[in-house]
Amino acid sequence: MSATGEKSAAPRYGRSADARADRKLKIVGAVLGAAMLGVTAWFGFSYVTGQKVSGELIKFKVVSDSATEAHLEVRKDAGTRGVCTLLAQAADGTEVGWKDLSFDENRGRVDKVGTIRTTQRAASVELIGCKAATGG
Repeated sequence: MSATGEKSAAPRYGRSADARADRKLKIVGAVLGAAMLGVTAWFGFSYVTGQKVSGELIKFKVVSDSATEAHLEVRKDAGTRGVCTLLAQAADGTEVGWKDLSFDENRGRVDKVGTIRTTQRAASVELIGCKAATGG
């Protein structure tokens, strides 16, 4: 009998205070979650579209104890000049050389091979980053 009485009492007396508070919390949580998702999407979109120059290190080859060649693929706006920074490291992780490669071509996709002069034999090459070139 008590189960039947509880079911019929809810429509007669309305929701309890706990049920109203739970519903409000769910609504507030859903609104805040949607707002956070929107803000995250906005920042992600603006970051990706704000990158005028991006690059990828395709491969590198150790030429000698004092030089390493790096092959880069750069994607940029056709009218944008770009600069990519490369870092060469020895087997123990110490920096043995670095180079800024410039890309002045008036194309959106540029492949370029650059030589990095090193102080000792390099074991790896890392692309630090690419950015739009400043100045004339």
